[in-house]
Amino acid sequence: MSQSFHLRETNAIAVLTLCRAQASNALTLEFWRSFPAALRELDATGRIRALIIAGEGRNFCAGMDFSVFTNPAMQDTESPAQRSHFYHLARLMQDALTCIERMRFPVIAAIQGACVGAGLELAAACDLRFAAEDAYFKIAEIDIGMMADVGSLQRLPKLLPDAVVKQMAYTGLSLSAARAAHFGFVNEIAADGAGVMAQAQQAAAAIAARAPLAIAGSKDSLLYARDHGVAAALERAAWVQAAIWNTAEIKSAIAARMSKSEATYEDLPALPRI
Repeated sequence: MSQSFHLRETNAIAVLTLCRAQASNALTLEFWRSFPAALRELDATGRIRALIIAGEGRNFCAGMDFSVFTNPAMQDTESPAQRSHFYHLARLMQDALTCIERMRFPVIAAIQGACVGAGLELAAACDLRFAAEDAYFKIAEIDIGMMADVGSLQRLPKLLPDAVVKQMAYTGLSLSAARAAHFGFVNEIAADGAGVMAQAQQAAAAIAARAPLAIAGSKDSLLYARDHGVAAALERAAWVQAAIWNTAEIKSAIAARMSKSEATYEDLPALPRI
């Protein structure tokens, strides 16, 4: 059980809710340890088809909890050994969010209020983002004398215009939900948090109704294409399609479409445990 979030699962859809509303869901060291472990456990079951990440209270996530900066690794970096410790702590945090991309199912962010600093980096790693009208996005690290280092500077240029990301990174520009939607960073906007969750649930249900293997293959191919050239990505897609091709499910889905009925699909295989 994490002190930073709670999990529930209904009909193959999991909801992970950040639960430190009194601190605007700022992320403590405990989050960075427990979050990737929780996601890997969800993926290992094979039964989860979509995950929604939300935040309790008025804000999605206010970024890194300031208690993180009291960690000894961040307090004293004079020696090479101490700087090495700092480096590995940063890599652990980066890997915690990259874990979102490694999941075989899509991950959806349901955002209201502040989505800043590490909270923005969390949202940027998700596959889909739905936001309330009051949501805003900010690379807040620059306001406390540091650069963002857990994913904003790497993922946002793939999701927003380069000049906008640079202005956010250099000046702390706050991006409204409306502008984020205009640029395509946010899929849809709702009036409030309840509306955002309804949008996220609707998207998750649509994903869960489709073939999990095809969804997993699509996610793999999209992420690979983001980071590689077209030729390499096409070759990767051919290998993935050959690996996941399921004649029986495709025939069943075509028959269901012809008869205007709902197709059914097997869950993903459970992952082996060592």
